[in-house]
Amino acid sequence: MNPVHAEIITIGDEILYGQIIDTNSQWMSEALDEIGVRTIRKTTVGDNEKAIIAAFQEAFIRADLVLITGGLGPTHDDITKKALADYFDCPISINPQALAEIRVLFEKRGFILSETNKQQAALPEKCEMISNKNGSAPGMWFEQEGKVFVSMPGVPHEMKGLMKEAILPRIEKEFHTSPIFHKIIKTSGIGESWLADKIQPWVKKLPSHIKLAYLPGLGEVKLRLTASGKPQVQLESDIATQIEQLIPLAGKYIYGFDQDTLQKVIGQLMTAQGKSISVAESCSGGYVAHLITSIPGSSNYFKGGVVAYDDQIKIDVLGVKVQTLEDFGAVSEETVTEMAKNVRKRFKTDIGIAISGIAGPDGGTDEKPVGTIWITLADGHSLSTKKLTLGKLRDVNIKYSSNALLRMVWQTLIQNN
Repeated sequence: MNPVHAEIITIGDEILYGQIIDTNSQWMSEALDEIGVRTIRKTTVGDNEKAIIAAFQEAFIRADLVLITGGLGPTHDDITKKALADYFDCPISINPQALAEIRVLFEKRGFILSETNKQQAALPEKCEMISNKNGSAPGMWFEQEGKVFVSMPGVPHEMKGLMKEAILPRIEKEFHTSPIFHKIIKTSGIGESWLADKIQPWVKKLPSHIKLAYLPGLGEVKLRLTASGKPQVQLESDIATQIEQLIPLAGKYIYGFDQDTLQKVIGQLMTAQGKSISVAESCSGGYVAHLITSIPGSSNYFKGGVVAYDDQIKIDVLGVKVQTLEDFGAVSEETVTEMAKNVRKRFKTDIGIAISGIAGPDGGTDEKPVGTIWITLADGHSLSTKKLTLGKLRDVNIKYSSNALLRMVWQTLIQNN
């Protein structure tokens, strides 16, 4: 069975100007993927009829299915319907069914149906109207030479309603789509190139119907396996087999799959082991505690934390020795070790973790440049401490170092598992 290729076209100057974010195409891509349709291109076009028609012409050559959003309003700058009418060489006229539905919608909302609003029911005559239960702009379905064009409103909840209720089921039926199955493998503690070298023997043996993509992120690398060409059950089984073969090569870096996050996996391990944790933070400003408590049920294992931004707070609340700060400074192995040990004792938890550094963009010295960050874990039996040497981007430094500290917690927990 040949794959079905789709192109998504979003229309509107406001998208090109960056005044609104195009969330429609991202949502549609995921929805199409779930029914086995491959999105091969996304195009954004401004409110210019010639440019819109050119986009239609190019998409017709590339794709079997073209999904269009935007430009269906009743005002002069909404020109998608006119462009579609010109492209499909047909007049625009009032569609009786569309007008009736718009009239009912306005009466239900207590609005007067103006002449401008009636123009929402004016549609290219070659289209099949798709009822819009959430708004006044109907969807439009066109077919030509085996290709399908579908035009929808740009308002996200209206587009999603049309897609879910009418368009996706019809696409599945008319194109006889076959499944595409994705599996995301999440790794932490190893860079993309090092991971690629480590798993190269496995990659070379992947079956032809399974494709691999590397998706590097902040402190982690995701491996996406995509399988197609077979029944869903078989695809899932084939990918499960490949993951089993991957484990011996990269298992110690794999912390989860699909929607898993480090904080979610840590929460599961903490709960299973009956452990508790507390946090002492400086440069991260509470971000580590935020990550941990973003998981529902985290109150079962997270007992509390201290954001000791000022050295006096480190002394008064966390019990860091004055001499330690004078001899080694706030950004040091010695200070962060005392922070981790003391927060564990103060909150009476199994694990205490701490972070202190120079997030930037200023405040560094020759000895301790911006991006110098220390992280530590104390569990009453041993200490794990690491120095990170990062760049000058404050937000990146905070997020990367916080994730590195969570990775340290995860590694400790799986060793005890």
